[in-house]
Amino acid sequence: MAKRGKNYKDSLKLVDRQHLYDVVDAIELVQKTAKAKFDETVELAVRLGVDSRHADQQVRGAVVLPHGTGRTKRVLVVAKGDKLVEAENAGADFFGGDEMIEKIQKENWFDFDVVIATPDMMGVVGKIGRVLGPKGLMPNPKSGTVTFDVAKAIEEIKAGKVEYRVDKANIINVPIGKVSFGSEKLRDNFRVLIEAIIKAKPAAAKGKYLRSVTLSSTMGPGIKINGQKLMD
Repeated sequence: MAKRGKNYKDSLKLVDRQHLYDVVDAIELVQKTAKAKFDETVELAVRLGVDSRHADQQVRGAVVLPHGTGRTKRVLVVAKGDKLVEAENAGADFFGGDEMIEKIQKENWFDFDVVIATPDMMGVVGKIGRVLGPKGLMPNPKSGTVTFDVAKAIEEIKAGKVEYRVDKANIINVPIGKVSFGSEKLRDNFRVLIEAIIKAKPAAAKGKYLRSVTLSSTMGPGIKINGQKLMD
């Protein structure tokens, strides 16, 4: 186990590891325990009562956080024709067709955070699915990144759209902003995201859905939230 620094140990003293906090208290505490010299990101981790090995228990989607994440994402658009002009006008950081796929393949180029592709280009993008997939960069209709409405997709991503997806351990990890946002903005972002995750509950999921809900800053300890209250 990695050694913890003095700041972490001091922060840990402020947290009751056995207690399930209300959202308001948890957000205030996560700000108090963020002691790094940089503006730490606040992360939400949710362990779900699903089995992600089954297709009918996948939980995946995207939502625009009202106050964004505090980080502007670099967007790559893979399209052709007029859609490239639309991408440029909408503020895409990179845009192109086959040459972009070739650049990724040959140069191992990944100076972007999100890939948007028009449906007619998914055959081309699919050629590098094995490269994009493990990095969480593969465009998907459920997250709104496979679309002909390129301008809208770019606008939402730049405004703070985040994708949530359950991993192999049945956990969703998503940033909800920066410590500097303050309590109110973090609460707004938390509420929008957790409501989306709850709404996405698969019909096949049995038993307790929100197994654990935890907030933490980049360098701070985890703070457990009462998940049952969120479901009520």
